[in-house]
Amino acid sequence: MTLEESYRIIEGLIFAAPYPLTIKEISEIIAIDEKLTARLVEDIAEKYRNSGFILRNVAGGYQFVTRPELSEWIEKLGRKVIHTPLSAPALETLAIIAYQQPVTRAEIEKIRGVRADSAINTLLERELIAEVGRKDGPGRPLLFGTTEKFLLEFNLKSLDDLPRRSEFPQLASTDE
Repeated sequence: MTLEESYRIIEGLIFAAPYPLTIKEISEIIAIDEKLTARLVEDIAEKYRNSGFILRNVAGGYQFVTRPELSEWIEKLGRKVIHTPLSAPALETLAIIAYQQPVTRAEIEKIRGVRADSAINTLLERELIAEVGRKDGPGRPLLFGTTEKFLLEFNLKSLDDLPRRSEFPQLASTDE
């Protein structure tokens, strides 16, 4: 396979994939070295840097997306996606889960000082969090963590892209 064919195949794979593709996945599909794949993906990202869509590194993979500044025109297509904002309690709960994961419902409620059932259910329905296991101990309570969709929705490559906890003095009391 030529280099040009590799570029076209990678572009097609990323375009057709319903989720962000990782370098490893692309490498396995087209049977080339991961380092070469990473270089080709970066070349593709550069190629589209000033076009109507960009290659975005998100949730550990790559995905073509339209440029955010074009949303005004894209919405005129009638395909506007309506995002109902999360409530303040749901955002607070999501932040606790993102920074403390894996975390139990009781731990979330201890930090918040109020019940978290509704917020947790909303976050589960929106697939921003998921059950990631059970904690050892009495009752073996469920543990919650964030999902790949969380990374996508908040445009994060990984959890390492979250602001540092030290930037939020109100979280200092939750450090153990």
